[in-house]
Amino acid sequence: MNKLITKLGLTSLALLPSLAMAAAPAVADKADNAFMMICTALVLFMSIPGIALFYGGLIRGKNVLSMLTQVAVTFSLVCVLWVIYGYSLAFSEGNAFFGSFQWAMLKNIELKALMGSFYQYIHIAFQASFACITVGLIVGALAERIRFSAVLIFVVVWLTLAYLPIAHMVWAGGLLAQDGALDFAGGTVVHINAAVAGLVGAYLVGKRAGFGKEAFKPHNLPMVFLGTAILYVGWFGFNAGSASSANEIAALAFLNTVVATAGAVLSWVFGEWAVRGKPSLLGACSGFIAGLVAITPACGYVGVGGALIIGLAGGLAGLWGVTTLKKWLRVDDPCDVFGVHGVCGILGCILTGVFASSSLGGVGYAEGVTMGHQVWIQLFSVGVTIVWTAVVAFIGFKLADMIVGLRVPEDQEREGLDVNSHGENAYNQ
Repeated sequence: MNKLITKLGLTSLALLPSLAMAAAPAVADKADNAFMMICTALVLFMSIPGIALFYGGLIRGKNVLSMLTQVAVTFSLVCVLWVIYGYSLAFSEGNAFFGSFQWAMLKNIELKALMGSFYQYIHIAFQASFACITVGLIVGALAERIRFSAVLIFVVVWLTLAYLPIAHMVWAGGLLAQDGALDFAGGTVVHINAAVAGLVGAYLVGKRAGFGKEAFKPHNLPMVFLGTAILYVGWFGFNAGSASSANEIAALAFLNTVVATAGAVLSWVFGEWAVRGKPSLLGACSGFIAGLVAITPACGYVGVGGALIIGLAGGLAGLWGVTTLKKWLRVDDPCDVFGVHGVCGILGCILTGVFASSSLGGVGYAEGVTMGHQVWIQLFSVGVTIVWTAVVAFIGFKLADMIVGLRVPEDQEREGLDVNSHGENAYNQ
């Protein structure tokens, strides 16, 4: 992996902070510090308000406040846990699966400590934003019937035992990084991780009352569009920021994000048009998310042509995920977390192994690595992530069920979580 980083000309601590710290003495660069602070703010913008509005518009009006509350409070919970022990367990030196407690409560971190060319405090905030949005993604699969207290219990368990070790394995020199897995900005750590947890939760909490018999339509498509637009803008902080420097790799990731997303919107909309007879705004919004997810693990490794192909494939894969696959799985996933983030995340991770090839316009593999071997590594990293997060999610949801119960009573569910769980109404009658 060291050879790969040398070849890319990166000292990206979003990828491998422990290895970058072992490089030549770092010097603070004001441009890189400013760049990373802006990128961090953009990723935070993705959660509050991006995910909140996107998911809030997708569900029924009687539950929209419950969704906004879940996103806002889990966001805050993750931030606090991140400072107490999360950052340390994810990014400090440790074993193949976890870091240590050397940075618990951010102790032993000096004010002027650097991670590459920017201050470590910014790295802490940047990586916190990733953890926050990953948890935020999960709640979309549980919408409209889960207890608020159960969500909070689950988040503590899952963040500790799933997100932190997978982040360490991929980005901090752990198991998958040692194997040479490529995940530039979170295909495994964020999207597959969250999607599988959401799928497990959707099965365990059960289908919404009336599912399959009543029409459950998005209550506010303009809200969905606004959330999509915010996510799109914020995603440039997500992807370009993962270069950890205002350099040529950040520029590549930025352009690849534009191109892949545009391709996915077109492939989703035209695919939907061909199958259903009409192109929809919801389809276009879904295409945006599908393309962004698919290019995330690849954006700093593949060429622009490869990014376009990944985007086009991602749009069709996402469309298949929320229509055909969802029916096969017989799951009630109100915001299509697995159909989009899971399917497109898996696709993007695998295609990263293909289009990173220099012969296809990518930056190339580590010395001695072939396309076949890299694809196998990508498949292995996907498999480890799926199994690990599924097991932890099952444990987390079961613990929450034992302590407070997963689901609200049916009469409260039918009346709506807004008034019953939070004592509020989004819209005055």
